[in-house]
Amino acid sequence: MKIQLASSYGFCFGVKRAIEIAEEHKGSVTYGPLIHNKDEIDRLKQGFNIDIARDIKDIHTDDAVVIRTHGIPKDELALLNKQEHKIIDATCPYVTTPQNIVEKMSEDGYSIVIFGDADHPEIKGVVSYAQNPKDAFIVLEPEELEALPLNGKVAVVSQTTKKPEDFAKIVAALMSTRKEIRVFNTICNATFENQDAAAELAKDADVMIVIGGKHSSNTKQLHSICVRDCDDSYLIENEKELEEAWFDGKRFCGISAGASTPDWIVQNVINKIQELKSVEA
Repeated sequence: MKIQLASSYGFCFGVKRAIEIAEEHKGSVTYGPLIHNKDEIDRLKQGFNIDIARDIKDIHTDDAVVIRTHGIPKDELALLNKQEHKIIDATCPYVTTPQNIVEKMSEDGYSIVIFGDADHPEIKGVVSYAQNPKDAFIVLEPEELEALPLNGKVAVVSQTTKKPEDFAKIVAALMSTRKEIRVFNTICNATFENQDAAAELAKDADVMIVIGGKHSSNTKQLHSICVRDCDDSYLIENEKELEEAWFDGKRFCGISAGASTPDWIVQNVINKIQELKSVEA
């Protein structure tokens, strides 16, 4: 069986940057998981003594606080500053972009439409930058727009890890009902590249392995893309979740990985597949 990696996969710029920042601040605390990958979080804990605080009240007075890649709500950042913690901002620049856009456009009197998952930490942070929370709306489907009390001017942004074609549907629905729309494509380039590469590989593979955190939005997107062209596509966090039966009768295994998946986990998966089957790497 042949194994082939997607031409683009794994760590994006924002995640690489966040990991490097965290490693430079041994003994610090991240407010929420730095990235959506438990194994990498465990590595930082063991090798760099970096803890996770899941609530502001769990952060001690003398703790240096690393802001997670996905960012945090504006009021929580203000509270951390008020408490005079040392703040190390590892928010991905691709995430601060929609934060800044939402803040500026809401100040200019626009209703804000945010395409994304309401429970995702990135979106919780982005929506908090609206001047008036009542004028900011989070949607996943075009049908949700019909009931929203939008004013005459609308600005729309997207969660950085969403599919461009799905974002386009939201924009198209708004264009049919609003005269003034400001559209900001805030989907990051790494997402485009990883998704396109995974889709291309899935067309040829008869089994696809997508590696990443189960709570990672971009990894779940990669898996859903692969399933369209390769029925036998599996989402795993690490090599321990591989099952030998997945490779029975298979000749070509494609591998992709989410933006929070480090190379060492990808290599562990490859090594494990090689143990399970005689492969041509």
